[in-house]
Amino acid sequence: MVYVWATLLLIFNMTAWLSTLLTLPGNWLLVLFTGIYVFFLPADMEPRISWTVAIVVLVLAILGEIVEFFAGAHGAAKQGGSRRGIVLAILGAIIGSMTGAIVSMPIPIIGPLIGALVGGAIGSFAGAWVGEHGTGRTSAERYAIGQGAMMGRLLGTAGKLVIGVIMLLLVTMDSFFDFATKM
Repeated sequence: MVYVWATLLLIFNMTAWLSTLLTLPGNWLLVLFTGIYVFFLPADMEPRISWTVAIVVLVLAILGEIVEFFAGAHGAAKQGGSRRGIVLAILGAIIGSMTGAIVSMPIPIIGPLIGALVGGAIGSFAGAWVGEHGTGRTSAERYAIGQGAMMGRLLGTAGKLVIGVIMLLLVTMDSFFDFATKM
């Protein structure tokens, strides 16, 4: 029976990880599902996820947020973006991701994921572009800041997804093979 629960955890965690593309807190959902699993799995069921792995996954989720935030903000700031431009780039990324996912829904499975990624990048660019309006910057400078925000957003999302894969692998390996206790 433990393998049924572990398989369900894998499905929930994979869905959570994929939701990161939609700018949803996918890595945090993965932490939540893992914590619930660790806490509620009966003590006599083996293999199980160790608390050590659960804590490592929590730390990785924090690291993923740091990577995503600083990559996105750094992209715009590197080009001389203002705080307003950076904040609007973040908001634009969220709105763009949601819009991209909705617009691309007719393409099954992969459409919303690609739409969210592209929409988030475009939204980030647009937010930075609008945020720099009225600051006395030229169109070329605003374009460079928007481009920096867009690239930072893409790199931040990629970094967060990589960290999420590591989290997913750790949890899955420990839930199926109890590997943390064999280290």
